[in-house]
Amino acid sequence: MRFSTILLGGLSLVAATPAFAQDSGAAGATADAAPTAPPSPITISGSAAILTDYRLRGVSQTNKNAAVQAALTVAHESGFYIGTFASNLAGWGTFGGANMELDGIVGYKHTAGSATGDIGVTWYTYPGGASESDVVEFFARVSGTAGPATLTAGAYYAPNQTSLGNFSNTSYSRGQRWDNIYLTGDGVAAIPGTPITAKAHIGYSKGNPGLGPNGTSLSPTGQYWDWSLGADVAAYKNLTFNVSYIDTDISRAKSAYLQPNFSKGQVPGGDTIAGATVVFGLTAAF
Repeated sequence: MRFSTILLGGLSLVAATPAFAQDSGAAGATADAAPTAPPSPITISGSAAILTDYRLRGVSQTNKNAAVQAALTVAHESGFYIGTFASNLAGWGTFGGANMELDGIVGYKHTAGSATGDIGVTWYTYPGGASESDVVEFFARVSGTAGPATLTAGAYYAPNQTSLGNFSNTSYSRGQRWDNIYLTGDGVAAIPGTPITAKAHIGYSKGNPGLGPNGTSLSPTGQYWDWSLGADVAAYKNLTFNVSYIDTDISRAKSAYLQPNFSKGQVPGGDTIAGATVVFGLTAAF
């Protein structure tokens, strides 16, 4: 899933009782204090970001160029939420010609003790793209603390669908529908006395080994690993600066049959879009 989206759990509803002024016996009239309104059961949050590259599971979705992204989440105190995420696209990430990714998310988040569970579904759409380009993916995540760190394990499953079919030039390509699974492990830890939060990620993808009907795939080489190390820095008020080193184990040899789609500019011999890179980003949260 596109992981710039902000997903918030529900808030506890606190009952408020109006406070009344007490008659002290002094001369003059007493007045009732204004009642305190209870907190809203609905929370709305969002973010806007600019990045030097949009890497989805280690692979550039913007042809190694800058990305502008936005996310919005509406959460209920019960734990249910809906959200959306949008980003510009280019090259491999366009799914048949769209220059934009627009996701819809529905989920439920619940905390029990020190563990938090989060389940839901994401619908990836590509307005203006080719037919059979949308992807539906279910997700489940669980997080907890270990000392100063917050650790999260996630599983993302896209059931069989034509947009993930195998149409590449391989012996086992017959245009069949495929599914896709993505497993993740993430760690986040604030560095005491600093505005810095260290972050680490590792992911494993397994799906259609080749090109889908629109010349792209969630698991380009069938299965691969991606990983990243980075840091968030609280810059000013609601602004956060991020720097991340991102890489995959997709070599030029492994991706040779995906060319030229899998190179910058979709030209033979172009730079790989899955190689090691450093991505910078600036996010404003509200």
